Amino acid sequence: MSDDPSAITRSGQNVFMSVYCTKIVDQSRFITITWCKNLLLHGLSLSVEGPEGESQYTCKVELKPWYFWKKQGSKRFLVDGKPVDVFWDLKTAKFNGETEPSSDYYVAVVCDDEVVLLLGNLKKEAYRKTRCRPALIDPILVSRKEHIFGKKKFLTRVKCHEKGSFHEISIECKNRSTNSNGVDPEMEIQIDGHLVIHVKHLQWKFRGNESIHLKRSRIEVYWDVHDWLFSPGLRHALFIFKSTLLTTSSPLSISSSSSPLLESTQGSSSSVEGLSACGAPDFCLFLYAWKME
Repeated sequence: MSDDPSAITRSGQNVFMSVYCTKIVDQSRFITITWCKNLLLHGLSLSVEGPEGESQYTCKVELKPWYFWKKQGSKRFLVDGKPVDVFWDLKTAKFNGETEPSSDYYVAVVCDDEVVLLLGNLKKEAYRKTRCRPALIDPILVSRKEHIFGKKKFLTRVKCHEKGSFHEISIECKNRSTNSNGVDPEMEIQIDGHLVIHVKHLQWKFRGNESIHLKRSRIEVYWDVHDWLFSPGLRHALFIFKSTLLTTSSPLSISSSSSPLLESTQGSSSSVEGLSACGAPDFCLFLYAWKME
């Protein structure tokens, strides 16, 4: 379940991690949901942040491809001495070839007779199975981290908050011919089929950031594709999409930032992952795009 890039490469597994902030055992904590997939199994892992900000409480479910694996069940673990139950039903889950299921499933986290986190669209079945009431405070989707593989084009679907709609993100790296019979690498990023970022002369702009307005959100896009261009073998690029909800609706637009370095995102990343309470207005997608020859 490691999210370390080298470990993921060695194991050949796709990983999709979602971080939520919710109230568990009278404290605002982070819950990390990790889906992983390789040739042998589908895995679901859930971890709850401990008092020191570390993932000290973990529940793992292995969804093995053989007929006897358990597609429905529950597990219990303790957080600060209190029981936390995880219920899941993946009997009819539709993965559509993806790491994370898209429909017909539920994963519910229960504490103090409240469903503090509920994933999937089978909500009625989840409440019936757990016999618990919804929590008074809705969980907040804080960040997602995904590893995807491709040769020239990389696709993913993401929503900036749990009740929002999905957006399709497409990243494509191209080689444009020059007058001197050489090649000039460039990159295009599309959201929902609209070209929002076009980076020419990528060998000089392999790190950068730009700002996009999409409906009611402002999205800061950061990229680092240095290894794509200058490293041998299987290598990855890092993309960060940081979304902030705006008070008024805005059309799809884009503006370049005067700060071209990806290092400017490091503070954003750590501030999201280091929050101590719910109520964060921002959402971050960390996308590792592995380029294969």
